[in-house]
Amino acid sequence: MPQASNCPPQEDQRLPPATGAWQETDPVGDRRFAELGSLDLELGGRIPAVRVAYELLGTVNDSADNVVVVLHALTGDAHVAGQPGPGHPTPGWWDQIVGPGRALDTDRWAVLCANVLGGCQGTTGPSSRAPDGRPWGSRWPRTTIRDQVAVELALLDHLGVQRATAVIGGSMGGMRALEWAVGAPHRVGAALVLAVGAAATTDQIATQSVQLRAILGDPGWAGGDYHLARPGDGPHAGLGLARRIAQLTYRTDTELEARFGRAAQPGEDPLGPSVAGSSAGSGRFAVQSYLDHQADTLIRRFDAGSYVALTDAMSTHDIGRGRGGVPAALRAVQLPLVVAGIDSDRLYPLRLQAEIAALVPTAEELRVIASPHGHDAFLLESVQVGKLVEETLARSVG
Repeated sequence: MPQASNCPPQEDQRLPPATGAWQETDPVGDRRFAELGSLDLELGGRIPAVRVAYELLGTVNDSADNVVVVLHALTGDAHVAGQPGPGHPTPGWWDQIVGPGRALDTDRWAVLCANVLGGCQGTTGPSSRAPDGRPWGSRWPRTTIRDQVAVELALLDHLGVQRATAVIGGSMGGMRALEWAVGAPHRVGAALVLAVGAAATTDQIATQSVQLRAILGDPGWAGGDYHLARPGDGPHAGLGLARRIAQLTYRTDTELEARFGRAAQPGEDPLGPSVAGSSAGSGRFAVQSYLDHQADTLIRRFDAGSYVALTDAMSTHDIGRGRGGVPAALRAVQLPLVVAGIDSDRLYPLRLQAEIAALVPTAEELRVIASPHGHDAFLLESVQVGKLVEETLARSVG
């Protein structure tokens, strides 16, 4: 049973950069880039030039009808499969699903995964250079899930792909998969919608707003214009706190109890003398070390501005906006839709996926992933998720 020894006893003491975003001087790695031109935004405003970073695993066939689009979640990126290396600090986030002989077999399918609009791993976002050569920062406009999908559709056009075999996504990626099914059904043959709802709930908006407050209230946020600050500066405390809050919604109390209980972090005493200026002890419980590790890892590979922009897009997610409401939008879906939830998910509980499955005529019955891991099970339960991927591909209409 994993304990706190899975986490380093002491976090990396190197000063983190002002932003963990990919920079132009960093190794490109497996990224490819597409310049897509300007984008008019759903809620008003315009981005004059959008660049997308993407990865393509497998080979697009002569008729370009074997492309499967995989959509990443909030802090994911285009590196859906593959080892860590120059330009990629972490391994592929769905490495057990995508690859030769796996559920998304790259010997058969061309798997396309793009860093989302507003992201920080090569696609235009708050940390990117605006036309004047400076980071967008506080000037970044408000963007939505629909804007993200508009960019993904433009990428298909750029690649000469008229219709994807399927779109597949969980969490924020599931929002986009659902938006593809509702807003662009002529561009896709089937969709897998994992661990998400048709619209953000009050609880999700509330939890996400607390995370945003943590970042916006950090003096290092500097109004959003921190990207050129020295290493060690920037809104690291706020982003780290946001990650800690989010991590608790991604996992379950049962799992945390089983993994950590009330154990102390090895070599530390949470019941020892208090820290000066605080009533807390000088040591940590194991679960505190786990959360600290999650926070420290994120601030070194992600951008606070992207976290704010993408979290806001998740809070404004509403598949029924401008379409007569959620029921009307979902009842209009005609392409095959596989809808799945996680039995222990407390962030996106099963009732939300049950609503989608009940209203979409082609959804059949709700698929349930059994897992103790909560929301993160869509990343961890590779066998169960792989079967859902295979079902989606089998149901595709072309």
